[in-house]
Amino acid sequence: MNISAVILAAGQGTRMRSNLPKVLHPLAGRSLAWHALETARQVTGAPPVMVVGHGAEAVRSTLGEDAAEYVLQSPQLGTGHAVLQAEPVLRARSGLVLVTYADMPLVTAETLRQLITAHQAHNGPITMLTVITTDPRGFGRIVRNAAGQVLAIVEEALATSEQLAIRELNTGLFCFTADWLWPALHRIPLSPKGEYYLTDLVGLAAADGLSVQTLVVEDPTEMIGINTRIHLAEAEALLRRRINQAWMLQGVTMINPEATYIDPGVTIGSDTTIWPNTYLHGETHIGSGCELGPDTIIHDSQVGDHSTILASVLDEAHVEDHVEIGPFARLRKGAHLASGVHMGNFGEVKNSYLGPGAKMGHFSYLGDATIGPDVNIGAGTITCNYDGTYKHPTEVGEGAFIGSDTMLVAPVKIGAGARTGAGSVVTKDVPPYSLAVGVPARVIRKLERPD
Repeated sequence: MNISAVILAAGQGTRMRSNLPKVLHPLAGRSLAWHALETARQVTGAPPVMVVGHGAEAVRSTLGEDAAEYVLQSPQLGTGHAVLQAEPVLRARSGLVLVTYADMPLVTAETLRQLITAHQAHNGPITMLTVITTDPRGFGRIVRNAAGQVLAIVEEALATSEQLAIRELNTGLFCFTADWLWPALHRIPLSPKGEYYLTDLVGLAAADGLSVQTLVVEDPTEMIGINTRIHLAEAEALLRRRINQAWMLQGVTMINPEATYIDPGVTIGSDTTIWPNTYLHGETHIGSGCELGPDTIIHDSQVGDHSTILASVLDEAHVEDHVEIGPFARLRKGAHLASGVHMGNFGEVKNSYLGPGAKMGHFSYLGDATIGPDVNIGAGTITCNYDGTYKHPTEVGEGAFIGSDTMLVAPVKIGAGARTGAGSVVTKDVPPYSLAVGVPARVIRKLERPD
């Protein structure tokens, strides 16, 4: 049976005290809405319908037009009214409709699959997720008759003292039979607040003598909704713990998981060790047998096998196998370190390639440079690649030796096997196997070529 997901994301979220729409607040490096979208897509195999309202344009532009089919709820007249906005899109194509929320980012795909399976196993038009807990968090109570059949959902603000003692709570997540859902949405009564509540469908079904099925969620933390920044911090800690535990089960060692921060899009090879205060962000891919941190930040970068990165920052960089970096090094966008490269402390590389076996001493900067294999970059070497208007390239050939405190004024080429003296300012090309020294640097003699 065709299953479609509807994600409710129209609310303003005033308790966040923010100009940013609530569903765009970040959680583990991604927006709340992204987590809900990704989970729904895993379950149904298709982009969900997202009901937007407050900050609709910002939500659409942030998530992307292809991430979901967007429908606008304006004005926002409650959850029942929100789902009704999806009717024109889904009425002709859905057998089942799964309803979730953009501000409930901890719900897992497995839980939603269990909800769908439970719904398919009975004849009623509604299956709902409930949670049994002593912390109601503002959820409505599930009211049953003596036979245990669900009669209604009573919102906390309207519940009697007897009903407030009920510990089975409504999570707000439903699976509906579509043919029943669409006409039933038009029957929801208007609340005293002037809104139409999705939860009233339970009472309608019960009044019609139809079965309402419930499925108790196994992990109550999945049902945490984000209404304040306190909730956001609580969800952040839980999601980080979930991510870290999954990687440890895959063979990754974390010295202190509570001080290790890994985004959902990251991949890590087995036998990698991560030290505290390490942050792996975005689409970062780490190989096997690496050692990362402590105090390392890696964003949208690739790191090969058996590399060591200590107290350094990588941003959109590519690091191959057996590379040593840091401490206190920085790789900026476009940095590419080939296999066996050593990069010392307080070095910086931007939009440059260091060939296999190259060594870059401390306090050096390479920008827009191509460094050949087995080159030695002495401490304090600087590529002067920017003339105030344009960036210019620097090329250093295989096996060259760049002396400490050399300034390479681009555009300039250093030939294979060439050397520069300490403190040289190189403004002209240096031929292969030549020694250049001075300010400005001049070639003073030829060097012997190796056999």
